[in-house]
Amino acid sequence: MKNVIEKIKTLTKSIGGPIKLMEVCGTHTVAIFRHGIRDIIPKEIILLSGPGCPVCVTPIRDVDAAVTISRLNGSVLATFGDMMRVPGSKQSLFHAQAEGANIRIVYSPLDALKIATENKDRNVVFFATGFETTSPSVAGTIFEAERSGINNFYIYSAHKIVPPALKVLLDSPDLKIDGFILPGHVSTIIGSRPYEFIATDYKIAPVITGFDAEDILQGIMMLLDQIAENRAEVEIQYTRVVKKEGNRKAMGMINEYFELSDANWRGIGVIPGSGLKLKDKFKYRDVSQIFDIEIPDAPEPKGCLCGQVLRGIKLPTDCRLFGKACTPEHPVGACMVSTEGSCAAYYKYSGVIY
Repeated sequence: MKNVIEKIKTLTKSIGGPIKLMEVCGTHTVAIFRHGIRDIIPKEIILLSGPGCPVCVTPIRDVDAAVTISRLNGSVLATFGDMMRVPGSKQSLFHAQAEGANIRIVYSPLDALKIATENKDRNVVFFATGFETTSPSVAGTIFEAERSGINNFYIYSAHKIVPPALKVLLDSPDLKIDGFILPGHVSTIIGSRPYEFIATDYKIAPVITGFDAEDILQGIMMLLDQIAENRAEVEIQYTRVVKKEGNRKAMGMINEYFELSDANWRGIGVIPGSGLKLKDKFKYRDVSQIFDIEIPDAPEPKGCLCGQVLRGIKLPTDCRLFGKACTPEHPVGACMVSTEGSCAAYYKYSGVIY
């Protein structure tokens, strides 16, 4: 690892600065802090956090919809635990649960299906959030529900697709990026091909990177190599897990049950073709097709810069609410809720006393 660090320093000196690299994945954001990467690399390298935290990019409207579903008579809402404290326009799922809404925390969509199996007199709805990493398991659960004839299981799909969001960032005049530290987990599913537009159309260096300290440092070194040589190509540092073609079986499951749709990203807006909705032949599993759930859009909390943090325009510490009105115990914005959120990571690891 010492040789990698020395090469990073040499390449940085030859390139000059500043060099802006964006880690797309929230797990990378946390790993960079935990391993003290910023203290190791030259100060000319600026690491920015991107929209790679699924909790953070789930819009207020979807949280409000989940709260509404949880209050429907005879319904059970099943959700991952990290969605419980995401603020909606009026309250979070945690507060709705405290007021009596029937909300169950699950660790997988199959847990939600089990609840449906054990409660045939109730409509069980899984709040399906996450990126390409989690959507195959939701597709697999629908397959199992179909196979087993479990007719009281539904989903509310808030799934997101990562590459379209990167295109929006690249088209933004407010952000200048020299390279992307691409997500390892998502890439195990989709492979490297969906990112090729970054290199071919935008001439920006992208490297799919793992999560260990050595992985991240090697990924940074590979990016600097590309920048120094004035080239751009999708490279895979995380070769022990990620293949160019991805996981064809997992992608097959996604394509069997879902199709692309427009999706609203918190802090970014509606991105065409960046979401997943159930195909027409399975729409009877879509709770929004079964029940009237019309939820108006709601503005972001006043003063919250979560949206700009997700776009790499601002740092969490630029927000006047950060560490004061907004803390992990009392989050104002979604970026402070998830352990993968940029604001939560900055709060936990920056070492600053507020």
